Amino acid sequence: MTVLSEIGDKTFFAAAILAMRHPRRLVLSGCLGALIVMTILSAVVGWAAPNLVSRKWTHHITTLLFLGFGVWSLWDAFHDGEAEDLDEVEAQLDSDDLKKQRQPLLAQFFSPILLKAFSITFFGEWGDKSQLATIGLAADENPLGVVLGGILGQALCTTAAVLGGKSLASSISERIVGLAGGSLFIVFGIQSYLSTVE
Repeated sequence: MTVLSEIGDKTFFAAAILAMRHPRRLVLSGCLGALIVMTILSAVVGWAAPNLVSRKWTHHITTLLFLGFGVWSLWDAFHDGEAEDLDEVEAQLDSDDLKKQRQPLLAQFFSPILLKAFSITFFGEWGDKSQLATIGLAADENPLGVVLGGILGQALCTTAAVLGGKSLASSISERIVGLAGGSLFIVFGIQSYLSTVE
């Protein structure tokens, strides 16, 4: 599920574009670091949710999230332009490069490229479908399995983006990825609906 929701999204393009402009090792390290932190935080929130809200309500919310994300992904697949995300990310990165700023304290200890990759990815994923899906899955399933699966999926997508993202993104139709991802979210929503709450 993570792979299908991440290929072709803004953070995928950001990783691809950053890797074209900067050393791939630094970009991959920054992006993966952000995705690992985000996945763990999301799973912790999902794990804690049933302790704050009844298991029954958490299960129903998870089901609605999956179905909602499925419809949202299918809608996007039919209504979004193929190259909009890529153009938007390129413009944002160009404007960031033009800004003259003092180096923050962290930049004195870490590479500015690594920090840029980390921050763009971390804040780009905040509130994203994959983050919310991770929260929902961790609320309903084994959080450790969700973390490991999420990190593996994120690592595969980010590595693909860094190694050849622009060519991969242009050779795989965003519409096909959206349709596959949306269908998968709906299948998970139906499975969640049909499963019993313990």
